Amino acid sequence: MIKTDKIAVVILNWNGCEMMRRFLPSVVRHSAARGLVVVADNGSTDNSLAMLEAEFPEVVRLPLPKNYGFAAGYNEALRQIDAPYYLLLNSDVEVTEGWLEPLWDYMESHPEAAACQPKLLWQRQKDTFEYAGGAGGYLDRLGYPFCRGRVFATLEKDRGQYDTVAPLLWATGAALLVRRTDWEASGGLDARFFAHMEEIDLCWRLRARGRQIVCIPQSVAYHVGGATLEAGNPRKTFLNFRNNLLMLYKNLPEQELRSVMRLRGLLDWVAALQFLLKGDVPNFKAVLRARSEYHRLRPDFEASRRENMAKAVAGGEVEERRRFCLLVQYYLKQRKHFSALPEQ
Repeated sequence: MIKTDKIAVVILNWNGCEMMRRFLPSVVRHSAARGLVVVADNGSTDNSLAMLEAEFPEVVRLPLPKNYGFAAGYNEALRQIDAPYYLLLNSDVEVTEGWLEPLWDYMESHPEAAACQPKLLWQRQKDTFEYAGGAGGYLDRLGYPFCRGRVFATLEKDRGQYDTVAPLLWATGAALLVRRTDWEASGGLDARFFAHMEEIDLCWRLRARGRQIVCIPQSVAYHVGGATLEAGNPRKTFLNFRNNLLMLYKNLPEQELRSVMRLRGLLDWVAALQFLLKGDVPNFKAVLRARSEYHRLRPDFEASRRENMAKAVAGGEVEERRRFCLLVQYYLKQRKHFSALPEQ
């Protein structure tokens, strides 16, 4: 068991030797005062562990026996770490001086907060918000995620417009700080997702149970993004569509479940046909396979849905799940920045 009274900054690595060589120096340099840096190795077959031992002896190495995927990998790793806070950090993140202090200070003074994230900017264009998290995430009524600083594929420049602490529905898994007690009470990430949407599912569960999720923009990090699967990869399309449907099934309030899932079925077919019309047959098939897998797996998630509904407060309604349809706002009304969207 790895024990610390600091933040356990846990990087889940799989064959990311060169990525760690590039980004670990900033994490080690800027985390020492408040954090313990741990690399949980997901059964890598490159020389990641040997490189860590030789070049980063101050980093704690936690080898896992196989590649569990993102969700189960973190679950396995965090079972072996005793710390007041866990910070799940992607290996392609560059952090800044003093980045942990604002996160620690906020969580220590706000016991109602279960999790938080830094402001996440794009490492390749540092004045621009990054796709995976921006300044914190929300969902529309149909389950489409968006962020302060990113709506669908539109990324905003960071001009300080989101430099306030804000309540969220979800915080990015690229740099997610979560209180250990909340992690354990929630059961952690849903390993059945393997990867993609698992942090949104976790945060939605926490919010529905009355816990708070926030962005602390005084903490800044830069994320490369797409380091595991590039946008347009059919595997990524499959996981995003399938896991989004499973997340909705697990967490939607009872009175909305049928209507939302009916609409999503229609919209998913529209998305599949768009791929087909573009000649992108692999992604067309990925969407269809995702829907098929959702229907096959749904019975296995019935117990999780019952648990979530039983533990939810206010019928599972959370105000950060906005009531508008993001597709209408973005494509029909041309509202492509977060600040232009309705508040509800």
